[in-house]
Amino acid sequence: MLCLAVVANALMAAPVAARAANHPRVAPACTAKHKGPLDEKGFVMLGRIEQWVTVKGDSCANPIILFISGGPGNPLSPYSDAIYGQWAHEFTLVQWDQRGAGMTYGRNPPAEDSALTLEQMRDDGTELAAYLARRYGQKKVILWGSSWGSILGVSMAKAHPELFHAYLGTSQLVSYRENEATSYAGLLALARKAGDADALAVLEGVGAPPWSDPRSFGKVRRVVRKYESKVTTPPPAAWWKPASPYATPKALADYEAGEEYSFVNFVGMHGDGMYSRVDLPRLGTDFAIPMFFVEGAHDLLATPDVAQRYYESLHAPQKALALLEHAGHDPNQDVVDAEYRMLKERILPLVK
Repeated sequence: MLCLAVVANALMAAPVAARAANHPRVAPACTAKHKGPLDEKGFVMLGRIEQWVTVKGDSCANPIILFISGGPGNPLSPYSDAIYGQWAHEFTLVQWDQRGAGMTYGRNPPAEDSALTLEQMRDDGTELAAYLARRYGQKKVILWGSSWGSILGVSMAKAHPELFHAYLGTSQLVSYRENEATSYAGLLALARKAGDADALAVLEGVGAPPWSDPRSFGKVRRVVRKYESKVTTPPPAAWWKPASPYATPKALADYEAGEEYSFVNFVGMHGDGMYSRVDLPRLGTDFAIPMFFVEGAHDLLATPDVAQRYYESLHAPQKALALLEHAGHDPNQDVVDAEYRMLKERILPLVK
């Protein structure tokens, strides 16, 4: 079980990598004598609370991928084996239920007046990356982020590039104002062209962003899914059946409660949530690590034109962007296959 604290109060001021590397309680799981398979799950102390982490792979010697899932509040832990399980032959796959989500939410039900912040979750994530490198005998990890996870992932890459071989982003969000405005205008044009009275009623009812009603984002998200489904390949239905440890009544209830809590923190009760302050270009466009992107051509939420402008503005040791004709915001097999190609062709040579 992963039950080792990576932080002691006396070390809170130390750099994140040093905190994990120097803390004697971070027991190595991979040594010269043990390079075998990994299948670990449990709670790790991150940011002074216990957070759920799973680690799976065929060999300790394989590069680690730290998945930063979306939502926030939508951990991939229940679905990872179905979607990414085949990657375990070549990579060590790490899923993390972020603060306020999934099993972590169940372990640490937030106080009513508590709030998630991007800065705290960024620090949780970089602390986890340092812990993983130490525990599994690696110098760095590969950072993967999707949707909300792409905001958090870029923030982590910018804050502590020394922890990461490279960043791989998909459904890349960039800026609250630019993403929302571009998404809304594109949806409105599609609905008018189709004469879609139902979609127009929703879009005109919420009005143009920014929104002050937290329900507006969800209403528009349903229109996004409606139009993306017309032009994208659906994912296999088996992907979205939770694995048995996550299918208990308590686990399902915790997932749903964490999803609601995280969503409210994301959009805010008056349009003032975490997302309202997202502007990745303001972090700076110079990156010390390679930056790679896989984008759906029909992503109507994190539209590819915004992602591509951001990509073109970046200065990094290496960068590449793949645009997929039959993909939207949510993952499908085309997205997973393209991510795998990017890992094999562009990122693995950097690791080895």
